[in-house]
Amino acid sequence: MRLRDGWRLAVGTLTRIPVRPPEVIDRASAGVAMLAAPVAALPLAVGVGLLVWAGQHGVVSPLAVGLLAVGLLAWGTRMLHLDGLSDTVDGLTASTDRVRSLEVMRSGTAGPSGVVALVVVIGLQAVCLTALVGHRLGPLVAAAVVVASRSALAIACARGVPAARPDGLGATVAGSVHPVAASLAWLVTAALVWAATLNAGPDLGGLLAPALAALAVAGFLWVAVRRVGGVTGDVLGACVEVALTVLLLSVA
Repeated sequence: MRLRDGWRLAVGTLTRIPVRPPEVIDRASAGVAMLAAPVAALPLAVGVGLLVWAGQHGVVSPLAVGLLAVGLLAWGTRMLHLDGLSDTVDGLTASTDRVRSLEVMRSGTAGPSGVVALVVVIGLQAVCLTALVGHRLGPLVAAAVVVASRSALAIACARGVPAARPDGLGATVAGSVHPVAASLAWLVTAALVWAATLNAGPDLGGLLAPALAALAVAGFLWVAVRRVGGVTGDVLGACVEVALTVLLLSVA
């Protein structure tokens, strides 16, 4: 029951794939959902990999591959993670007051800081995905990176990381993942990145990519906990985008 509800929660929340709603949403099923996030992202990862493959074979212009791939990820997640990035950056830069920052994050409107963050992140992701067209194993690397980026959710929801407010998605999933399980989830997806990048030969960027992404997510979480008291649904989405961007920068 917990596995089924957790799987439905992961797919229904993190993708636009239609599934039946979970019968029970509790801490156990929330933890399963966060751990299952990389698996739920597999269809999107395959789609991104196919776009990079299409760029390699002249089916799609290589210059268009990156933007199309970013657009696919945004569409497939109902803009959830990008919206979280925009709202979180707006909240963190709007005020030094915790309550005011949370109000800005909840408002859902995009301010100047959020817009700049979106432009920079989308631009970096698109450029890096386009660069993977020139990599022999580019489609596999792109797919592996998309899957690995979702492990940021397990890290962000590890026990010890509090929720910033008593309601919302953050309160449901905060602290729902055992730290050992979060570490294992990250290592498993890191192995996918290593296998994809190192298969073509020694690659320092591919070797360091998971570690750099984990450090970036940990740093982002530290700022969020210090400024707003913990995680929210927006912070979780921002963590995914931070992880994806650092992974892509490292492997590209």
